[in-house]
Amino acid sequence: MVQNSLVCRFFMALWAALTGAWEDSAVGRGLRGFCRGFAASVRNSAVCRFLWREGAISKSWPGSVVCRVLTVILNIPCAICRWIYKIGKNIWDGSLAFRAVSALGGAAFLFVGAFLALMLMVPHGSWDNRWALMGTVALVALFALGAAARPSHRLEMVSVGPYLTLFMAFVCYAFLCSLNSGASLRFVGFYITAFLLTLLVVSSVKKYEQLQLIAVLAVAGLTIAALYGCYQGIIGVEVVPNQQDMAVNAGMPGRVYSFFDNPNNFAELLAMLMPLLYALFLNAKGWRGKVAALFSFGVCLAALGFTLSRSSWLGFTLATVVFVAFWNWKLLPLLVVLGLCCIPILPQSIYNRILTIGNTKDSSTSYRFAIYKASGVLMEDYWLRGVGLGSDVLKATFKGYPPMFDGNFPIHTHNNYLQVWAETGLFGALAFLGTLLYQLKSGVKAFLVSTDKRVKNLLAASIAGFCGILLISVAEYTWFYPRNMFVYFFLFGIIAACIKLAHQSAKTQA
Repeated sequence: MVQNSLVCRFFMALWAALTGAWEDSAVGRGLRGFCRGFAASVRNSAVCRFLWREGAISKSWPGSVVCRVLTVILNIPCAICRWIYKIGKNIWDGSLAFRAVSALGGAAFLFVGAFLALMLMVPHGSWDNRWALMGTVALVALFALGAAARPSHRLEMVSVGPYLTLFMAFVCYAFLCSLNSGASLRFVGFYITAFLLTLLVVSSVKKYEQLQLIAVLAVAGLTIAALYGCYQGIIGVEVVPNQQDMAVNAGMPGRVYSFFDNPNNFAELLAMLMPLLYALFLNAKGWRGKVAALFSFGVCLAALGFTLSRSSWLGFTLATVVFVAFWNWKLLPLLVVLGLCCIPILPQSIYNRILTIGNTKDSSTSYRFAIYKASGVLMEDYWLRGVGLGSDVLKATFKGYPPMFDGNFPIHTHNNYLQVWAETGLFGALAFLGTLLYQLKSGVKAFLVSTDKRVKNLLAASIAGFCGILLISVAEYTWFYPRNMFVYFFLFGIIAACIKLAHQSAKTQA
């Protein structure tokens, strides 16, 4: 139906004409030659070879004592379930209830996706972060029950990687050495939830179809939230003065927030997960799947516009550029042209909001610099050891220093990287940066070796979404709202699962 429509055929013909003209043009040939030469010089450079090589830490990780010990410890629940099953195997095999529970445990990936969907649909006033911890622990218990009759079913620390493990070690350090351990305690629960989500995603997935179902369920939950956000945008929401400069943004409507605490939280979730729809569209086998992906994307894009979140707009733009670069980098010039062509047809409120990006007269921009200045003063004393885990400790520590120009104290640093540094110290920040860079590097390498196009598309989309949130994190502390933190690490787990499947496909073809 879509392929046979007049509109679709017109654009397909136009696309074919434009690409044909570009391929045959002197400019196109010249740029292709330049890019080939530039790419060859980069690949052969000493810097590229150094960055691309397999480091000693990652190379030794699978057989390391740390990896093996942590794998044993984390799989104690699985081992206990296998032991109980082995003792009474005949009884358990004849139990209908056990077989049902075992089957559910074997499909833990389904419940991980459903859990994410539910997390994205619960209104802010009804949400409790303790539910996330209890939910992930329950999912681990379900996974362990499924492992009873499945010897190969285990939590895979190997796939998590050494750098995330190292960063979690510094999280433990930040809690133990906190200036106020009591204030840090609840943040331990947040990190446990985030880590277990990553571990569950990568461990429960054995084939692409399972990972795709997780992504579909998560995107379904996001779409429900986006539909409500669009509803808010249509009927209008109250303008909150502390969310936008009333002078610079005069006449702009209220910013939608859907089921979340504020518009930025909602927009960050959209920017992280929307790129997955690119892969789901490309990987859909029939027109129904493609139409569903297009519908979801349209709703989410409209909701992202209604949030008026400038940092998330930039993050999603970067995510789109990254995905296109993976999928077909030759289309990047066309993407730029299409983006410029869209500017005149943007709604006036969005266009005016874009014009305020980087405007130092905007109070929200200038206030960030005041926060950065206050953070710099505090970091002079705590740059090495950090103040301890959690924004509550940092907020209390700020009160021991001069206030900002308005007499208030920051509640966080408004920057993920600076926040992690302030909480965990210099070495914790380095471990965090190492975690991010290692995951991106591993993702790119897996993309190049994978022989499964579906996995490559989903890997490209998840890396794109992750790049988007990394950019947003320069201007926002995205983990201040814990649900955003959980989705951040969920996306990290999607990348890890794609890397695992990519290597599996490469080995199968070898």
